[in-house]
Amino acid sequence: MIPRIHKRGSETIGLIRYLYGPGTHEEHTDPHLVAAFDPLTPDPGRDPKATCGQLQRLLDQPVNALPAGRRPKKHVWHLSVRASPEDPMLSDDDWAAIARRMVAATGIAPDSGDAACRWAAVRHADDHIHIIATLVRDDGRRPRLHNEARHAQTEARLIEADYGLRRITPGDGTAAKRPTSAERHKAERRGQQRTPREELREAVRRSVAGAAGEEEFFGRLGAAGLLVRRRIAPSGDTLGYTVALPGDRNGKDEPVFYSGSKLAPDLSLPRIRERWTQNPDDPTQQPALPSVTGPASARRRTTSAAWRALLVIDHGDDGIIAAQIAATGEVLDALAQTSAAHTRHELQAAATAFERASRSHVRAVRGHDHALRRAARDLVHSGPALGRGEDGATTAMVIDMLVFLITAAEHWHARKQHAQQAQAAHRAAAHLRAAYPAAASNPMALLHQQGSRLAPSWQRHHATAVRHALPKLADRILAEPSWPALAATLHEARTTGHNPTTLLTQAAALRELDTAEHVSDVLVWRLRRMAYLPADPQNSQARRASGARAVSAPGHPAHIGTRPANGSPRQR
Repeated sequence: MIPRIHKRGSETIGLIRYLYGPGTHEEHTDPHLVAAFDPLTPDPGRDPKATCGQLQRLLDQPVNALPAGRRPKKHVWHLSVRASPEDPMLSDDDWAAIARRMVAATGIAPDSGDAACRWAAVRHADDHIHIIATLVRDDGRRPRLHNEARHAQTEARLIEADYGLRRITPGDGTAAKRPTSAERHKAERRGQQRTPREELREAVRRSVAGAAGEEEFFGRLGAAGLLVRRRIAPSGDTLGYTVALPGDRNGKDEPVFYSGSKLAPDLSLPRIRERWTQNPDDPTQQPALPSVTGPASARRRTTSAAWRALLVIDHGDDGIIAAQIAATGEVLDALAQTSAAHTRHELQAAATAFERASRSHVRAVRGHDHALRRAARDLVHSGPALGRGEDGATTAMVIDMLVFLITAAEHWHARKQHAQQAQAAHRAAAHLRAAYPAAASNPMALLHQQGSRLAPSWQRHHATAVRHALPKLADRILAEPSWPALAATLHEARTTGHNPTTLLTQAAALRELDTAEHVSDVLVWRLRRMAYLPADPQNSQARRASGARAVSAPGHPAHIGTRPANGSPRQR
């Protein structure tokens, strides 16, 4: 149940004619009265003898009874109440009862016995009603309205419980503006699943993801096929911008432009410019660094940046945490637009869901999110990734890490009582988990084969390492389907000079593993990242066949494999 108080007006007849009329785009059907302050109130929709003028004069009587100097300039109060799409269709009697509860809760017609305002509730669609009231009581006084929007929301939560409707999480005023009824009906008539407002919001989000500056941002908007208008000051500086879809036009055949702030609070130009703020604690930080050479490298860097952000969310200040969470949204947008087809749908859904989690009343302290924003830039500039090989495997690696990062964001929002944001992060994590099997199936299958082919003595050796490093989780890990893949990774790490027990201990110390759905999968990607192993097992086989050195950390020597790949453990 979604109540919305509209701007107050000065002409009662204008709103009445709109409510009983066909609508801006012929979307109104069977307009009629469901409730009013007086049961004998005329209904222009169902009574052929009643007129809109009669209803207007009845509602305006207390206003017109006042001397001209005492009449309020804005005396028309307007509340719409909409059911959620998942809710069952409510009857006129249901809507009448809801209307009475709303005017009582907001102070228009309180249950306390005080003189009430005159009001009427009109239904012209299956899923919502409009309540119109005039803000002068019959005794000539003004109603006592205080925080009526908050009271309407509170009453809506009670109505949801009483009628068994979908429970809407209370908002905090930071959500993106919802499409209007006219916008939705226009999209439906055109056979479009989303409104232009929603399409533009996603396009602008993708354009700003990792952008290093204003010119790059506007260049991306144009490259995305949007119509862009800049608002220029006399000095030549850009003050703001508006965007439109080329095919979205009004009745005069003109493009319908939306300002960034009308798409989402953080898409206004001043808020976007905050993203390019530098960290005052890092004077060497550059606003734009060279992009990495390929999608796989970009995904590895993103995994590392996500890990560092995870530590900040665990231990940082609120403003810095908010910046990391906002930048995580940019990473998701960048990953979604550069991923292969078999993961793209779920990654786009994750980015769309997380958009709501990227904003709250905690203002982001920008500049500290440079690593994530650079990772988003690397993803965009490295180009589309293939769904196989190192590109596909590193996609699985970064998804695995992002699940942890977004879950941490969900927990932070929950601690701050940001209910909508916590739910949005939860949905985003679910979409990432759905994308993970598609990305991980090939590399994990290859690792599973390699682990299954290990000599029994090696399998026992690696199982012992797991029991030493992770005694509480060992039985669970060894029983998981992905255990052979983990065994293969431990074996590969050993052949490149790493101590498997030490690696496992370090991986477990980085962050708890108990809440992971598949601990073996998490450890595979953590160990391959920590040991600088190729994400794709086929790359490891090629290196061993050619005698190439292992991947090494920047500034660290590579370890040369000196132990047999499938032989028995050597005795020390």
